[in-house]
Amino acid sequence: MKYTTIIVGAIASVTSAHSVSSDANAVVPQLLGGRKFLSEMKARGALPDAAVPAHIEAKREVVERQNTEGRCGPGFGSCATGCCSGAGWCGITEEYCAAPDCLYQYGPGCDANKIPAGASTASIARPKVGSVPYGGAGIYDCSVAGDIALTFDDGPYSYTSDLLDKLAVYGAKATFFITGNNLGKGAIDTTPQWSDIIKRMAAEGHQIASHTWSHQNLSSLDPVTFDNQMIHNEMAIRNILGYFPTYMRPPYSECNSTCGARLANLGYHVTYFDLDTAGYLNPTPESIQNSKNIWDAAINPSNPGRDAFLQIEHDIQPLSVYNLTDYMLASMRAKGYRGVTVGDCLADPKANWYRGNTPTTPTPPTGGLAISTDGTCGATTTCVGSTFGNCCSQYGWCGSTADHCGAGCQAGSGTCTGSQTPPTTPAKPVSTDGTCSSTTTCAGSTFGNCCSQYGWCGTTADHCGTGCNPLGGTCN
Repeated sequence: MKYTTIIVGAIASVTSAHSVSSDANAVVPQLLGGRKFLSEMKARGALPDAAVPAHIEAKREVVERQNTEGRCGPGFGSCATGCCSGAGWCGITEEYCAAPDCLYQYGPGCDANKIPAGASTASIARPKVGSVPYGGAGIYDCSVAGDIALTFDDGPYSYTSDLLDKLAVYGAKATFFITGNNLGKGAIDTTPQWSDIIKRMAAEGHQIASHTWSHQNLSSLDPVTFDNQMIHNEMAIRNILGYFPTYMRPPYSECNSTCGARLANLGYHVTYFDLDTAGYLNPTPESIQNSKNIWDAAINPSNPGRDAFLQIEHDIQPLSVYNLTDYMLASMRAKGYRGVTVGDCLADPKANWYRGNTPTTPTPPTGGLAISTDGTCGATTTCVGSTFGNCCSQYGWCGSTADHCGAGCQAGSGTCTGSQTPPTTPAKPVSTDGTCSSTTTCAGSTFGNCCSQYGWCGTTADHCGTGCNPLGGTCN
């Protein structure tokens, strides 16, 4: 019975990340004990491979919007140009082209089909160095007692810069599993907002890892598309930093045995987690308490003298960034845990985290200001990238405490966190007819807050789960 309980909890924990729940407040069972047992069971093949999510058929008539060529997809064929939406219509806007929903096999313009500039990284040597395993069953837990490896998937996104500010205040490091071109945000290497954030991550000592190019389910891909998902993300990260990572996390945390073998051949450490607070399932001010309860259930009875955790979050979720992260960081400090990268919590030297050119610490964007060398800051000098801390206090001193980063902090001469509020999103018209898109939102409508992949507002799993359009409403 003990082993059965651990296995069930383990499977639920692994498949919960990005998975669909009909109950937005559901607390997914967490793997709090027996972490080594899970890794061993996976290695012995005692746990089944994760299933590929089944296609959810449309239950309502699809309203055609901006249709330029008609239907596309299985049974219909490809669009001559443009994109094939997840609902099977040809079009050219973000609703049709954004990954991961755009049917890239049937639309040449889908974001997933875009290729970063420069030489392919496919021919770069991929020696397997160090003691951390490559591919296979994957990594679920840290090995250094007292460490908590905070990890964030799917970014960078609108909230990631503020997240970096929060980590800086606590002196914590994290690992960012980066997706190259998802959610219609633009490619990371050609969109300066994302390139600058990734440079800042590296400059501030965080670990950069891969979450694939466009967030496709690796277990469902043919070999060529599989390799492209990894290689294209390598190229984009290489274009920004000059090197690319050896650590990755599979989208949806799904990677069957074939997937694990392919990632081993590509020289990747497949990284999962043993603590999932399910922030993505708790996106409201009321429900985020569920995630805090999961965190407390794991951390409060633990002992940093013997325990360690590998935790998962998503920096595309505003409440996870602006509410849950502060709670976790304060808890870690009070309990005596260190906030570290995945590589650090596995005692893997930093030289093993990347391939390509030898990583050097890039200079973070400074807005043209000189970096402080004496701890002072102001109109011509910034704290960003200094050895004193990234925040510039109202009195003109660099540091990383609340006195530097909070009220009165000079945002023009450093980063500020203490008085932050989540960034506002330009107001969108609320749906009055039950339809939704990137320009019309279900949030606040009488039909429900979720926007389905077919462009309808509602509250069911078909609206809020797989394929839900975050640009047109809330999603689970």
